[in-house]
Amino acid sequence: MKHSFYLLIFIFIAYTSVSQSLTKDDYARAVSFLSQNLNGKKVFNANVAPFWAGDSSSVAFIIQDKDGRNFNKIDLKKMQIDSWLDKDRLAKLLTDSLKRPVSANELPFANVRYINKNKVSFTAAGKNFTLDLTTYQLTRNSAEQQDEMETRSPDGKWIAYTKDHNLFIRSTETGTIKQMSTSGFKNYEYASYYVWGEIIEGESAERPKHFAVNWSPDSKWIQTFICDLRKGQKMYLLDWSVDTLYRARLLSYYRGSPGDTDMVYMLPVIFNIETGEETLLKEFNNVNEASFDWSKEPGIIYCENHVRGYQQVDVYRLDLNKKAGELLYRETSTTNIDNFRKWIHEESGFMGIASERNGWRQLYKLDLKAKSLNPITNGSYYVNDAPYFDKKSKTVFFIAQGKEPGRNPYYQHLYKIGLDGKGLTLLTPENANHDISISPDGKYFVDNISTFESPTTTVLRDASTGKIIRELSKANIDGLQAMGYKFPEAFTATARDGITTIYGVMWKPSNFDPSKKYPVIDQSYTGPHTNMFPRSFGAAIGRNNQPLAELGFIVVTIDGMGTAGRSKAFHNVSYKNMGKNLTDHVLAIKELAKRYSWIDADRVGIFGHSAGGFDAGHAVLEFPEFYKVAVASSADHDFRMEKDWWPEMYMGWPVDSTYHLVSNITMAGNLKGKLLITHGGIDENVNPSATFKLAEALIKADKEFDMLIFPSQRHGYTGRYNDYFTKKRWNYFVEHLANVKPIWDFPLR
Repeated sequence: MKHSFYLLIFIFIAYTSVSQSLTKDDYARAVSFLSQNLNGKKVFNANVAPFWAGDSSSVAFIIQDKDGRNFNKIDLKKMQIDSWLDKDRLAKLLTDSLKRPVSANELPFANVRYINKNKVSFTAAGKNFTLDLTTYQLTRNSAEQQDEMETRSPDGKWIAYTKDHNLFIRSTETGTIKQMSTSGFKNYEYASYYVWGEIIEGESAERPKHFAVNWSPDSKWIQTFICDLRKGQKMYLLDWSVDTLYRARLLSYYRGSPGDTDMVYMLPVIFNIETGEETLLKEFNNVNEASFDWSKEPGIIYCENHVRGYQQVDVYRLDLNKKAGELLYRETSTTNIDNFRKWIHEESGFMGIASERNGWRQLYKLDLKAKSLNPITNGSYYVNDAPYFDKKSKTVFFIAQGKEPGRNPYYQHLYKIGLDGKGLTLLTPENANHDISISPDGKYFVDNISTFESPTTTVLRDASTGKIIRELSKANIDGLQAMGYKFPEAFTATARDGITTIYGVMWKPSNFDPSKKYPVIDQSYTGPHTNMFPRSFGAAIGRNNQPLAELGFIVVTIDGMGTAGRSKAFHNVSYKNMGKNLTDHVLAIKELAKRYSWIDADRVGIFGHSAGGFDAGHAVLEFPEFYKVAVASSADHDFRMEKDWWPEMYMGWPVDSTYHLVSNITMAGNLKGKLLITHGGIDENVNPSATFKLAEALIKADKEFDMLIFPSQRHGYTGRYNDYFTKKRWNYFVEHLANVKPIWDFPLR
């Protein structure tokens, strides 16, 4: 009798802990929640983008329903909503111009610029058009016909171009040619630039031609760069994807790795048009390209220079007439300087700076004459942007998160404040996230208000008070709710320091049963430059975690210490220590398991892409007793094999032993669970070499693992390849984490 009792207990535990077998209906339900099957089909207007008329006379916006898109505008004087574009007429015009049928409900309408109340420019099928809204005359933009290897001066008198790797200018009035440089040659190229991901076929083939110059407003100076490729190191790829080729194509591209000194350098140079004098700015000769902004004052230019290692930023004012320069601002850090930004307001006599110099990302005013620095904002919150400055009232409009007590620290709000730091005003009081777009004249703004659990309402507001003037759109999710959709749930946990509150979100199956125990899957991206909390409704859907939850999982995303968007101290936790970024994830999931009986902390999986792929691989190697299954896609498994700037920002420069200590490759022998590593064969962002090197290390350690290479794919997987990978990732967790037989034969669209 006693044995029968224990048998019943065992059967009960097995029944409540293990998912039932999955059917095609279960997969169909999961597929139905993919964002590609929701947006524009079951969910409408999750984010409405405004198009401000250049003269601020009106704002246009596109809303959608099941019958198609509607192009509306609101006149900012009359405050009434009218039709903006006649989509039927435009479809006919595009059909004639593109020589192929164009549907009014599927206009190929992109890169929209609302020039003024009578004109709009846009891109359709890769071609640039301008539409006259009064006559409905459609014209191809003449700019499309311009030579990309030439640039006209602001006064129209000169055309700059290159020949034999040197810079020339040609008079538009007389045709007279001036040769500005004489030192250029192949691999030491004037007015050229280095494209981070440009692919060269073969070892010694020509790279694509590039041209760029920065004319001064008075047309008397040219600032440009010399692209110095002489010591540039390359990375390589083998492209097996061409059906008609039976030998792989060798692809190469210039890319420095952390610690390299033999790499591509961009050398800033300035030319005096009248005298032909060339000034090479040797002090800015480093791997991190300096940036330049011309003053309206003749012969004055500003330079922002990031010293290699990202622990020093300098801002200079260069007087080319006097051949003198002065240091306006210098910032240093013992860790790194991330997200530094400046805004030059010369007419108002100051430069705005966004900096974490005092522990939180705040705004500062740098007096351009006195060179004194004073805070504009001050507090324990994070300033994201300062999109508008009102010169007349000397008011700064800024977007920040974490300022409002008792609210989620990732929700952003719009504020205004005087340049003197007085008169701080909250313009978006609702306890939600606010995605903001301000009119060119600063009098109005469009606000997309939402959270992960509340659909978007889009409104027009008065910028002086924040008062809502008119509702423009409200998201329609009737189709989504009819599917039984359950909003994700936010949660908090305590970080590794035992004090700090961290935030996360969880997705449950729509048929959630609290009497069962569910495996947990962690969607991770702890890359320190960003955070994962889906603060808007559109972001929550776009995560595509609900589909995975439908297969019998609790899916979570967590922002532990070391990620961005909070204090500098919070961010610094990951500096030179990115391998420990998952520590708070482990603690949070364990805390959730204590809180909720339906979470099974003995069955935890993880997936991520790119830096998130590093996380996924690292999880089963650094925390093998906790994470049991991982899918790591397109991962930078060893930062020493990555692009130079990203690891040097977060792991430091020069390269030291910390790179070795956090490497997934050096930890390969720790693997106990199931690991799937995938990569695009021609990924020029994160070279697949680290994935191959990890595979080699796992083999040497006699560890069983799975590997999938997409020969024709780059860093992101597209079309059928993305579908294939989605199915592969889902089923990897179904089989190895839920211990259920997966189904492969089901459509994703």
